[in-house]
Amino acid sequence: MSCGICTKTSADPEKNVTAVYKFFLLGFQINGDVRILLFCLFLVVYCGTICGNLLIISLVSSSRNLRTPMYFFISHLSISDILLSTDIVPNMLHIVLNNGGAITFIGCITQLCFFSSSENVECFLLSVMSYDRYVAICNPLRYSSIMTSGHCVVLTIICWLVGFSIALFAIIILINLNFCGPNIIDHFFCDIMPLVDLACSDTFIVHLVIYLIGTPVLFIPTTIIVVSYTYIVSSVLRISSSTGRQKAFSTCSSHLIVVSIFYGTLISVYLIPTKGRTLSISKILSLLYTVFTPLVNPIIYSLRNKDIRKAVQETLQKPVIW
Repeated sequence: MSCGICTKTSADPEKNVTAVYKFFLLGFQINGDVRILLFCLFLVVYCGTICGNLLIISLVSSSRNLRTPMYFFISHLSISDILLSTDIVPNMLHIVLNNGGAITFIGCITQLCFFSSSENVECFLLSVMSYDRYVAICNPLRYSSIMTSGHCVVLTIICWLVGFSIALFAIIILINLNFCGPNIIDHFFCDIMPLVDLACSDTFIVHLVIYLIGTPVLFIPTTIIVVSYTYIVSSVLRISSSTGRQKAFSTCSSHLIVVSIFYGTLISVYLIPTKGRTLSISKILSLLYTVFTPLVNPIIYSLRNKDIRKAVQETLQKPVIW
């Protein structure tokens, strides 16, 4: 271990302990030509992610036709996607270009905090959006009285507060760990389990807390989504006309696709046992929900949504005033 990565501290009068204050992210460890190609790909994806999500946010805030609860939640989902991409991709571009890179302990913890927060917020937002679709399809006559603007704002604030609070609680536990051994993380960002595996102190309590926190974060939103769509499918199947059923399903198809992609990749990384899985596969799976999902979300909502396509056309047709 180089002296640029660690510093000597005297935790014991008779024994020096090496305390790590920097980590080295290995990234993908590939040759020069492929490295440049990946750098260009990730840069294009990042630019597309920022532009696509900013477009969604600006359309929802400026178009009267999109001032509904569903689009309000979609705009906050776009904010979460921008936060996630900006937290991960810029540093990853540096790591890809240099075939690895150092990150300070504070930088690693900060990246993990914003990563965890955005993932938590997205989990809760997707569950709130499923509840919104449930009310719209199963209780259409009461929709306007239930999903008021004040109610939507309160639900969104709760999603953000709970998401950040859970992440901060996990970070407080992490910063109390001692890191005095290996400082190499075989990943392209500071994920929680690779970081915990490097700790010198006992991590049993940390693993227990992560399990106790992580399980509800996935289980509660998933339960809300499953229950909501169970009632939605039951209500839609009772509609006599095929046109009515198709129209009802189309109102929630985009959300269902986004939920499937997000939870599919998240579960494959954190819940499916990693025994027999190579680190390369784990990195590819991580790329799906940290880099590509934030790009796919606005594409799904824009390409499959007539209201957003109409808002884009109206924006493009507006006369430019100099």
